[in-house]
Amino acid sequence: MDNDTAASTRISLVIATYNWPEALQAVVEGCFRQSDRNFEIIIADDGSREATRALVAELIARSPVPMRHVWQPDDGFRLAMARNRGILASTGAYVIAMDGDCVPQGDFVARHRQLAEPGFMVTGSRILLNQAFSARVLAEGLDLQALGLMETLRVRGQGGINKAAPLLVKLPDLGRRRPRFSFRRIKGCNMAFWRSDLDRINGFDESFKGWGHEDADIVVRLFHAGVLRKDGAYATEVFHLWHREAQRDQANSNKQLVLERLANKTTQAVKGLKEHAHDAGADAHLVDHRPGV
Repeated sequence: MDNDTAASTRISLVIATYNWPEALQAVVEGCFRQSDRNFEIIIADDGSREATRALVAELIARSPVPMRHVWQPDDGFRLAMARNRGILASTGAYVIAMDGDCVPQGDFVARHRQLAEPGFMVTGSRILLNQAFSARVLAEGLDLQALGLMETLRVRGQGGINKAAPLLVKLPDLGRRRPRFSFRRIKGCNMAFWRSDLDRINGFDESFKGWGHEDADIVVRLFHAGVLRKDGAYATEVFHLWHREAQRDQANSNKQLVLERLANKTTQAVKGLKEHAHDAGADAHLVDHRPGV
C-alpha cells in the first residue's frame, strides 16, 4: 500500500470485552494516547453487566476519536458474535481485533498501519504480565506506554513481563510474510484485516462452541481465500494483563475442526457477518459518539 493510501485509511479497533471494566479502562485509555489518531473504537461487548456499561458511557463522553459500544445479551461465550457485531458497527476499511485485557503501546495503531498491505492480514504479538504486576497496573493506573528503558528491564528482571526485547527494538516490514498456514503466533487478542477480506469469508464463525481456535479458523479461511499472513512481532505488541484461563473443554474439538477446514480449503463461516445483515443488532444495545457532535 502506498504511503498516501496508508495514511488516509480509517482503522477500526474492535475491542472484545466481558465483565472486566478495570482492564477495559486501561485498554481504552491506552487507545486514547495513540500517536496515530486516524481510527475509531468499537467496544464489542459479550453481555457485560452495568459496571461496564457505565464505564464505557464515561469513556465515550470524553473520547478523542469516534467510539461506539455494541452490547449483546449474556447467553454464554459468544465472542465470535460480539466481534462480528463490532465489525458490522465499524466504518473503517481496516479492522484490528483486540481484547479488553490487552493494553496497546503508544504506537500500536501506527505500527499496524505500517504493516497493512492488500492481500495480507497481520497476526500481532503480545507481552504477558504476571499476576502481581497486572494487579499493580490496575490498582495504580500505571501507564505501561510510559515505561522507560530501566523500568522495563527492572520489571522484566522481576518477572513482571515475560519479555522485554520487543519493547526496546522495533523491526521494519521485512521478512514478515508467511506463505504457509501455521498455528504459531495466532492470537485473537491482536489481529488485523481488511474489512473487504472479512466480508468475503463471512467474518468470524459463530458456530464454534466455547473457547478456542476461532482465531486460527479465520486465518485458515482467509488463507484459502488468497489472503496471506504477516507476523507482527517486534512491532505490534500489546500488554496482556494476567487473568485466570477460560474453560477450555471445547479446545480440542475446535482445533480438529480447524484442521478439517485446512484440508477441505473452506473459506466461508457457517454463521457469520451475513447472518446479521437483516437484524441490524435487533437484540443489541449501541451507543455512538463522534467528537464534536
